[in-house]
Amino acid sequence: MDNPQYILNEINKGIKMGMDAISNITDKVEDTEFKDLLLFEYDRYNSILNRVNSELKNYNDIPKEVPIMQKAMGFMDVEISTMKDKSNSKLSEMMIKGNNMGIIEGVKLKNNNPDMNPTIKNILDDFIAFQENNVEDLKKYL
Repeated sequence: MDNPQYILNEINKGIKMGMDAISNITDKVEDTEFKDLLLFEYDRYNSILNRVNSELKNYNDIPKEVPIMQKAMGFMDVEISTMKDKSNSKLSEMMIKGNNMGIIEGVKLKNNNPDMNPTIKNILDDFIAFQENNVEDLKKYL
């Protein structure tokens, strides 16, 4: 399949969903250390997003936005899931699930596009590794 714009836009979508999740959860976090971790992750997502956007320019493409319904569903999921439980454990679990979805999608992209451009492969590898590290960092809050 090796469509560079498709791969970059899929990474973009995963990043924006992660950033949206952090934005939706951060105001519910009372633990300063946990909040700092989430803000660090947000900044790291943004750093990878800048690389994706820069690479998309090489293809005269602009990043696609996450569909509004998908954003709304993510927001509502956070609101409903945290109505009764805003503990670090619950919030960490939600973030781990999101990161795992991103890892799965990233690995699928990698496996289905073995001949991808090395720059894009590097961005994708960094995205996958970043999310794997997030899962490990979040586990201590379960």
